[in-house]
Amino acid sequence: MKKLSIFIFMLITTLPVLSFGYKTNDAVSIYEKINPAIVSVDSQVPDGMSCGTGCIIDKSGVILTSAHVIDIGKTVVVTMNNGQNYNAKVIKHLGENKDIAILKIDVPSDLKTVKLGNSEKIKVGEKVLAIGNPFGFSGTLTQGIISRIDYAKNRIQTDAAINPGSSGGPLLNTKGEIIGINQAIYNPDNNISNIGIGFATPINLVKEYLKESENSET
Repeated sequence: MKKLSIFIFMLITTLPVLSFGYKTNDAVSIYEKINPAIVSVDSQVPDGMSCGTGCIIDKSGVILTSAHVIDIGKTVVVTMNNGQNYNAKVIKHLGENKDIAILKIDVPSDLKTVKLGNSEKIKVGEKVLAIGNPFGFSGTLTQGIISRIDYAKNRIQTDAAINPGSSGGPLLNTKGEIIGINQAIYNPDNNISNIGIGFATPINLVKEYLKESENSET
């Protein structure tokens, strides 16, 4: 009986561990790859400072963020992952439900970028990651799933923690591609803290806007 118990223990300890979704190491590698392309966005507004997150999508210094982050601010400052600050120009601004803004900074060399994914292929239950600057804690990584897809309002719902300062940051799939731009949270305490109901603008909506912007310039 003792030999049988030892055999069963050895069998259990040598069996492969089944994993659902990405592994912890995958999240680590995605973060290390993407975080250099994530920036802090600070905008001086009449009643103080509006703070959020941005994603570098072109090596020349083109940045995606949420329109409500820059609001009507006269000065927009972008802080890079390495702490370098740049004054940013607001290239395009689309408010209301779409909540998208495009910024541009002048940089001396090429920047790290993050790839745009395809939000039409996402499914409820899919694992996701979010990187942002909640409450000024830059480069914060959270993870969760897609909780719901609101096709009528063009919003992705997720339980990955999104807090004030995370707006404009990326919602990433397990390939490290942006599937949404984090936009807002819903809770009963006047949006002060996260309770697991966050929303992102689908990246395909953003891509349509980028395409329209390119066409308007040509």
